[in-house]
Amino acid sequence: MTRAGIALGSNLGDRRAHLQTAYEQIARLPMIRRPILVSSIYETAPIGCEPEAPPFLNAVLELNCDREAADLLQRLRRLEAAAGRPAKHPRNAPRTLDLDLLYFGDTIISTAAMELPHPRMHERRFVLEPLAEIRPDLILPGQTDNVVTLLGRLPDTTPLVQVECEW
Repeated sequence: MTRAGIALGSNLGDRRAHLQTAYEQIARLPMIRRPILVSSIYETAPIGCEPEAPPFLNAVLELNCDREAADLLQRLRRLEAAAGRPAKHPRNAPRTLDLDLLYFGDTIISTAAMELPHPRMHERRFVLEPLAEIRPDLILPGQTDNVVTLLGRLPDTTPLVQVECEW
């Protein structure tokens, strides 16, 4: 059983419904075991997107998985596709659903198909703040400091607004 972190994001359509549906679908995957930790939902300004891109809703969840990281990532890609996100898409384009596998235990992978831990998550407030809510003392693979310390080092340039505490 491996603990895995997943970031959920949406900035098109009914953003809240996209996150809720993804959470429910992930929780029902046969490879997932309880408990599942879920952060609050935050609204964030888009980063690196076109100037008129709508804001995102973001959240992070942690789960226990009894399969390999590649199996979980493949399932996440299928959920994105089912929500209307094409497999081939421009980087940082607006999207109905974005599911990023952040970490998978202590696994470190760097291939064309997958990078674990997520290579930029320690630089992203919209990932670290929700993650700090559910796993403040977590030390990510390749890091020496916990999530709260990494969050404290980020410049306060991208405000997050907590929009919902309860799912």
